[in-house]
This record gives sequence, C-alpha cells and structure tokens, in this order.
Amino acid sequence: MVNIVITGATGYVGRNLVPLLRESGNDVLLVGRDTAKISALFPGCRCCGYADMVREARGAAILLHLAALNNDAQQPLESSLEVNVKGALETAELAREAGIAIFVNFSSTPALDVKNTSSRELDAENAAAELAELEGLRIVSIHLPFVYDPQFTDRMAFLSKLPSPLARLVFLAVASFKPTVSVNRIAGFVQTLATEEHSAELPTPIIISDGQAGNPVYGFLTRAVDLAFAFAVAVFFWWLLLLIWAVVRLESKGPGIFAQERVGRNGHPFTCYKFRTMKAGTAHLGTHEVSASSVTRLGQILRKLKLDELPQIINIFRNEISLIGPRPCLPVQTQLVEARRRLGVLTLKPGISGLAQVNGIDMSDPEKLAQWDARYKALQSLLLDLKIIIATALGSGNGDRVAK
Repeated sequence: MVNIVITGATGYVGRNLVPLLRESGNDVLLVGRDTAKISALFPGCRCCGYADMVREARGAAILLHLAALNNDAQQPLESSLEVNVKGALETAELAREAGIAIFVNFSSTPALDVKNTSSRELDAENAAAELAELEGLRIVSIHLPFVYDPQFTDRMAFLSKLPSPLARLVFLAVASFKPTVSVNRIAGFVQTLATEEHSAELPTPIIISDGQAGNPVYGFLTRAVDLAFAFAVAVFFWWLLLLIWAVVRLESKGPGIFAQERVGRNGHPFTCYKFRTMKAGTAHLGTHEVSASSVTRLGQILRKLKLDELPQIINIFRNEISLIGPRPCLPVQTQLVEARRRLGVLTLKPGISGLAQVNGIDMSDPEKLAQWDARYKALQSLLLDLKIIIATALGSGNGDRVAK
C-alpha cells in the first residue's frame, strides 16, 4: 500500500527527493497534471492525476505538497494565486478525503520574513494560514532554504568538475553566506515524519537546514569579525570605555563594570561583563522582572545606545560570546534554559545581539524566545548576521524591557 504521496515531483526538490524515498523502501505515489512527464522521469513509479488521487492514495501516511510556481516563473499573479494557494487547499481537501494522516506543505524560508513582499512568498503565507484552518487533517509546514544534492548534478554543477577538496571548500564558502539544506537531510526528515509516532509533537512551522555547525569557513569568518570588532573598540575607543566607567562610578554608588554569571554555549556558565546600568543591590533576576526604578538615569541612556554592552569585548576575546547569537540568560531562568536545550539552541555561542532581539522578542516569553533562537540557528549565515548587525546599529534590539 502507498505510504507517501507526492505532488510537484517534477520540480527540483521532487526530482531529487523521490529516488531517495524509494531507495528507503517507501511505496510512493506521484500526483500531477502531466502523468506522461512524471512516468518519463520516474520509470516504474506509480502516478496518477488529481482526479484519481482519492482512490489511489487511500490510507497513505503522508502527503508531500511540493507543487508551486517559482518566483521566476513567467506567470501572471492570478496564475500564481491559483497554483500556490488554491492548489494547496484543494490538494489538502483531497488528502483529507483519502484518509491521509499528515499533509506537509513545503515553502521557502523567505516566506518567514514578514518584510518579504514577493508574490510567491505572500502566496505561501496565505496558503499556510488557510491550511491551518482545515479540520480533520494534520498540517505540517516545512520551510526550506537553498536546496542542493550532494553530487551537484544540477544546481552548482560546476562543483562536480572540481577536485573534491576544492569543491567542498568552495561550497562551504558559499554556504557560509546563505543557509542551505541537502536533499538527503530532507529525505531523512520525511522518513522520520512518516514512520515515528512522536512526530505529532514536532513544532510548526519547521525549518530544515544544514546549519553552520559543521562549516569551518563560517566559524573562521565570524570569529575574525568578532575579533576585529573587539580590537577596534579596545584600540580606538579605550578612552570612551574609561569615560563611561568613570561617569557610572560618579553617578551612583557601586562598581563601574557589572559582572554577572550567564549561561553560555552547551550550558556552560561564564562571567558576562557590562557597564552597570542599575542601582547597586538590585536582585540578579531577568531584566523583565526588575522594576524600572532600579535603572539609573545614566543607565537608561547607556541601554538605549547599547553602550552598556561594550565591556563584552572581554567575553569576545575569551571566545565566550559573539557579536550575533542568542542573548545569554541567567542560570535562574530555568524555563528558558530548558526550552533552549530542547530546541538545540545551547549548542550556539551566545551573542551581544540576536535575531529575536531585533524582532522585539525578549526573555519575558521564554518559549517564544527559544523558538526564535532556534529559527536563527536554522537560518544562520553571514548575510543574516550582517542584517542583524545593521538592524541593531539602527536602533532595534534595545535589550529586555524592564518591568513597569
């Protein structure tokens, strides 16, 4: 009996995904309008048109909806709406009628960006919203970055002509600038989703990516940028550091530098340094739990201009923190620590600013913050880091809001 149904199999992702799923022993049914083209691409694989899908796909475990127009497709907006939104809803209705348990709607990661106004990404957002309203069918939204096959037989085909070590280095350099995902990783995730019962506990939307954990090029470049920033502050703005330290000491009783234990990479504690912005004796709690009256007048200015963060160049030199990453929390913020551990966020080096912060999300909502940190982990790249740096410099990400 069929256990996986796929629409849009003739597209790039489908062409590379179908063989992998079949090699894993799955009984695959391919659904599309041009069955002759499907049969030519996948000899020996079952296929049918949408009119026959309910009968042919009866009782399948999962449907992968890959049918969508690309941004570069020369089609009017009405055609895009027809395929990307109405098509998704109609296919979901057929899946529900066929008794399919899970409907997986694939989209690209740019659709997650609320500032992205391209027609395809708006269609994807609309389709996801309308699909979420369907009852009697579990909807899973999966967002993919740049997809490639490890043999580079299609996209980035020039790499297949290079010596293997050089090809890997070039690919890692490209991947450091934009998030990527191997089609093999997608196949593995789909296999898990189709066979394991605990898949019902997965969050949605889901971002599948390779991440940057195994990319030494990204690690080298981000470390170089971190050290360049720290050296620049230490060499050219040492006088500003001394001036702020002196004014903090003069304005209110207490030390100029505030040292506090934070949770770092892999859950290891470290001492984080900042200019003191609160009155001496303020309890060591999350900023959102501290009264606004605890912040000194100078502290309000330093926090607004983010100058209180400058002493963290010490932490950069110690390789405890980076310019961009999840903001390090206190050990007492156990709910946030546990949520980050569950979502794999603790494997990242903390940052002075981060994706969540420039989007106005602070530690007052631990689960939401951890989810945004996980989103950053999946989308991590040099270009995203640069966007966050620019957003921070322009005034976003003022840190946790204090209590009223």
